[in-house]
Amino acid sequence: MATQPAYLNLGAARLRDRAEQAVAGLADCTACPRDCHVNRLEDKWAACKTGRHAVVSSCFPHMGEEDPLRGWNGSGTIFFSHCNLRCVFCQNFDISQSVRPGPAQPGSTPEELSGMMLGLQQLGCHNINFVTPEHVVPQVLEALALAVEEGLRLPIVYNTSAYDCMESLELLDGIVDIYMPDFKYWSEEASARYLKAEDYPAAARTAIREMQRQVGPLTIDADGLATRGVLIRHLVMPGGLDETREILGWIATELGTDTYINLMPQYRPAGRVCGDHYPEINRRPSTHELREAYEIAIDLGLTRLDERRLRVR
Repeated sequence: MATQPAYLNLGAARLRDRAEQAVAGLADCTACPRDCHVNRLEDKWAACKTGRHAVVSSCFPHMGEEDPLRGWNGSGTIFFSHCNLRCVFCQNFDISQSVRPGPAQPGSTPEELSGMMLGLQQLGCHNINFVTPEHVVPQVLEALALAVEEGLRLPIVYNTSAYDCMESLELLDGIVDIYMPDFKYWSEEASARYLKAEDYPAAARTAIREMQRQVGPLTIDADGLATRGVLIRHLVMPGGLDETREILGWIATELGTDTYINLMPQYRPAGRVCGDHYPEINRRPSTHELREAYEIAIDLGLTRLDERRLRVR
């Protein structure tokens, strides 16, 4: 029997209450660590360039996610535009930072966003995967409450940079089944230079600890599908093995060696990384660097490393 999504245990009434509380907070927005304090209910915006409604870039069954998420029918991804970070190397720079806010990019109403979730369920997706949701947690909860009333029964994946605030994560407690944070950089210096957020490392550690407290290590069912838990991504950066070593060491010590980790090898120069801008990361990681990242993980006892195997059914 399939595992019941967490929000069904929470109940429709409490889910609606959470959504109402979250949306009310948009009047003085502190939905992420930027703490902009703008009134997004009046369509004002600041760091995230998102007003009253979330802006959706795309919505489709994603076959490129980790095996426990994509399964054989795909992970039902909803990509949100804009972001609360400013990663200079962002692989999705065109939707995270290049998109201009305003009438040219209308947001999705709660009803439209709810319809996307239900449509992905109808296509046979194994989960609903919110990508870059840190700045739109209230809008997600508002739409989710509607979707559940209309019959949504898929587990929720929260696919985040880990630049999340405790207030938002507390609202998500008992709702999210699978947290998938990226842990990008360990040091404040690198975070300030490449993410434009010096406080990222501390925020990420606090957020990931809370995610682990809520859902624990990743659980995978007999069909190979993730049902609950934390899956951490770390993009291996050129010249960044010291950062990788610190992050993996923290994961092994703080979260445990049974943590499921995807050491991602696909970095390529993108976004603002070109020419004389950020020359130290204007290359792909070498084969040696990728191999050493895996060796660091193994030496720390981290053996649940993502391996891609195409699965059909």
